Amino acid sequence: MALYALLILPSANRVYADASVELTCAELRAFDRGVLGNRLGAVGPRVVGGVPYVTFEADELTERDVAVLGNLSSGYALFEVVGELLRPMRMTSLDRFDDDLITIQKYQGKTNEQFTKLLLNVTLLASDHASELLTRRFRVLDPLCGRGTTLNQALMYGFDAAGVDRDQKDFEAYAAFIQTWLKRKRIKHKAEFGPVRRERQVVAKRLRIELAADKDDYKSKATQLLDVVNVDTLRSREFFKDESFDLVVTDAPYGVQHGSRTAGKGLARSPEDLLAEAAPVWARLLRPGGAMGVAWNTFVAKRELAAGLLAEAGLEVVDDEPYRSFRHRVDQAIMRDVLVARKPA
Repeated sequence: MALYALLILPSANRVYADASVELTCAELRAFDRGVLGNRLGAVGPRVVGGVPYVTFEADELTERDVAVLGNLSSGYALFEVVGELLRPMRMTSLDRFDDDLITIQKYQGKTNEQFTKLLLNVTLLASDHASELLTRRFRVLDPLCGRGTTLNQALMYGFDAAGVDRDQKDFEAYAAFIQTWLKRKRIKHKAEFGPVRRERQVVAKRLRIELAADKDDYKSKATQLLDVVNVDTLRSREFFKDESFDLVVTDAPYGVQHGSRTAGKGLARSPEDLLAEAAPVWARLLRPGGAMGVAWNTFVAKRELAAGLLAEAGLEVVDDEPYRSFRHRVDQAIMRDVLVARKPA
């Protein structure tokens, strides 16, 4: 068995940086379980030269193994430990665009980019298609997409991305950002932006963009699709077909600055009311074998309650390790956790 050391990516968010080592340990175990065949051992934190690493043991890593590990949300560099020395290994990732697609937007309430990537990763790794991480163009829906952090991460991976959000300011801010960014980067794309009319009434606004990182891909129609609708999440099925997404990934309202509207109770500060009404809608949009990942504030909804709501929507909650090890503090009012569930095939 060889010993490997993963250098943790620095985070501008000090609180998240403190949690990132343990979160990376859990994420690495999810990668091992989902796509590496349970071949990693002795996963744990280690300080080398005063710098935090996550170390693990494994038989010699293949080129595919290293390519998979290159997508860890907080992975910065990978080394093989040889005596007291670290031998660097060349890591690549799925990323198809410059990283400012993820990092350039700054606004109050934005979810940490590293956590967004972790949430997408662990949801994908729980799906029936985890082994196709490096080859499949997954179709991802964020039904509470805000200003598009999850959508941008999906695009970075080369996936198709779709989003729903009822906040008009967030929708228009994201539409302006992504179109400006694509033009500034000179990325080939075609955009359609405007109202959706039915029976002569405006029922929503929609942004649809067909794009490709490579000009040859664009010419050959090997394009990605971004599709965002400004509408209440409970109406998602009016705009997207049932069983049309591999993954549903979202950050539920935290009950502090965020709010969500439900048909029964109006503006709600707890994700409980939202999940009760929305989870069945989102589950209908998932393909069999697909997975749903939800992050939420455990101070306003207990894990058992949230898990029960996903189960009532017909999903199978993944409730064993490492999927019970993503709980971490965001601030004094938010203790964030991750809940992942699969749709039976």
